[in-house]
Amino acid sequence: MKTLEGSLRLKGDEKIAIINGRFNHIITDRLVEGAKDSFIRHGGSEKDLDLVLVPGAFEIPFVLTRLLKSGKYDAICCVGAVIRGATPHFDYISAEATKGIATATMQHDIPVSNGVLTTDTIEQAIERAGSKAGNKGAEAMTTIIEMLDLYRKI
Repeated sequence: MKTLEGSLRLKGDEKIAIINGRFNHIITDRLVEGAKDSFIRHGGSEKDLDLVLVPGAFEIPFVLTRLLKSGKYDAICCVGAVIRGATPHFDYISAEATKGIATATMQHDIPVSNGVLTTDTIEQAIERAGSKAGNKGAEAMTTIIEMLDLYRKI
């Protein structure tokens, strides 16, 4: 049986964008740091990495669609943080951000990762932005790196 699987090594010339929803920037700044670190550790060059800032998670799909259509990027890593509050706003924003990222991804032949946190508490977000639960920004970038290689093999 032939198995196709992506490796975790960049060729070195891949152009990747990180889209960061700035809302909850104390968390999302750490996600960006993790994504950037992962990109560089796996053979990427900082000159090939662009950071696109949007106001919050809700705006990520709109910019993602634009970047996917631009043809400038080999892959796009989305990060953000939606933290539950006292109103149903969390449910709407997290659902629309997730659905929007998935919809845009399915319409283009470019790897996209979803590193948007959806947590019940600020403590959970902190854990996922570099403390106890690792850094989900780094994980989202690692996913992109593996998918880029897998796309090449397919």
